[in-house]
Amino acid sequence: MAEKQWLKASIGVVLGVLTFGLMTYQYLCPGNSCISRPDRYVAYGGGGLDRPDYAGSAGRYLQEPRRKKYTFRTSTLDRDVDFNISGNDVIVFLHMQKTGGTTFGRHLVKNMDLERPCYCRRGQKRCQCLRPGTDRDIWLFSRFSTGWSCGLHADWTELKDCVPEMMDKKEKQPKKRRYFYITMLREPVARYLSEWRHVQRGATWKTSRHMCDGRMPTDKELPSCFDDNWVGVGLDEFTDCPWNLANNRQTRMLADLSLVGCYNTSRVTQEQRNRILLGSAKTNLRRMAFFGLTEFQKKSQYMFERTFKLKFVESFEQVNGTTAGRTPITDDQKRKVEELNSLDIELYDYAKDLFLQRLERLKQSDPDYYDYVDEEVGNW
Repeated sequence: MAEKQWLKASIGVVLGVLTFGLMTYQYLCPGNSCISRPDRYVAYGGGGLDRPDYAGSAGRYLQEPRRKKYTFRTSTLDRDVDFNISGNDVIVFLHMQKTGGTTFGRHLVKNMDLERPCYCRRGQKRCQCLRPGTDRDIWLFSRFSTGWSCGLHADWTELKDCVPEMMDKKEKQPKKRRYFYITMLREPVARYLSEWRHVQRGATWKTSRHMCDGRMPTDKELPSCFDDNWVGVGLDEFTDCPWNLANNRQTRMLADLSLVGCYNTSRVTQEQRNRILLGSAKTNLRRMAFFGLTEFQKKSQYMFERTFKLKFVESFEQVNGTTAGRTPITDDQKRKVEELNSLDIELYDYAKDLFLQRLERLKQSDPDYYDYVDEEVGNW
C-alpha cells in the first residue's frame, strides 16, 4: 500500500515538473522562437532572395528590446561560402548612397585577380564581367558591370524581386542561380552629412524607382523635398524635410519594405514601422554573404577575400579625411542629424559589432592576419 502511494506521489511530482517546464518554455519562447535557425545568406533559383522567416511574424520586432552588446551564433560568424565563379553563382552588390560603394564597386571590376578579368573599355563606366569560357554568362551584378538594371541605387526590396528576371534577360535564358548579396555601410552621421553635401552640389537621384510589391510609390506616399534640384540647400533646410530619404537611409535600403506596407505609412504606427524596419535590416544584413565598413577598408578587403576566396590585385586605401569629416556643424545640428538617423545608428552599432566579431574569429585561424589588416581607422 505504501509503495502504491509512493508511486502515485512520484508520478504526480514528475507530471508537475513537466507541466511547469512546458509553461515556462511557452512563456520564454513563444512560437518556438528559441529553436535555432541557421542563417541563410544565399538565394537560390529564379525567385530571388526569399523573405526570411522573422520568427513567425513582424510582431517579434515590436517586442525586441534594444541592446548594446550582441551575441551571435557560430553559423553567423563563420563566412566561408562556396562561391563558384565558373558555375551559376552571382555576386549582387547593393550600393547605398555615400557609403564608399563607388570605390568598392570599382575594385570589383578593375582590381580583381581573376582567370578572366572584367573587360573595361577606356571612357566607359561599365565593364564586362563574364565567367571563364563563356561569352554571355555574368558573375557580378553591380553598377559597374550590369549598370542600374533594377533602378538607380536599387534597395534590398527592389533587388530581391528584380535580379533573377533581369539576369535571365541579360543572359538570354532562364537559369537556376545562386545569388550572393553584399553591401558596404558607413557611420551614419558622416554618411548623412556627405549626402547633404552631395545634394547641395546638385545630386537628386530623381530617377530612382523605389519599387515595392510591384509598383512605385505615389506622390502622396513619397512627396519630394524639392522641384528640379536642391542645389545650395543648407543643412537646416535639409533636415527639416520630413520626406527626406537621407534619413535612416541604410536601414530602409536593407529592410524588406513589404513588411510595413512599402511607402504607405498608414499601415502601422511610426514606432511599429521603425522597429519592424530595423529588425528586418539587421536580419538581412546578418544573412548577406558579406558586408564591409567604409571606416575599415583593409579589414573589409580581407574579409571579402576570405569569404569568396578571391583576391584583389592592389590593397585598399584608408582615407584619413573626407568632406563630411571637415564639415563644421553646431551641436544642435549634430543632435538633429542623430535623431533623424537613430535607426541607422543602432544598425551600424550592430553591424560594427558583428563585423569585428567575424574578424576576431578569422584571426584565430590565420597567423598572417595582422600582415593583411594592420591599419588606422580613418577620420570619418
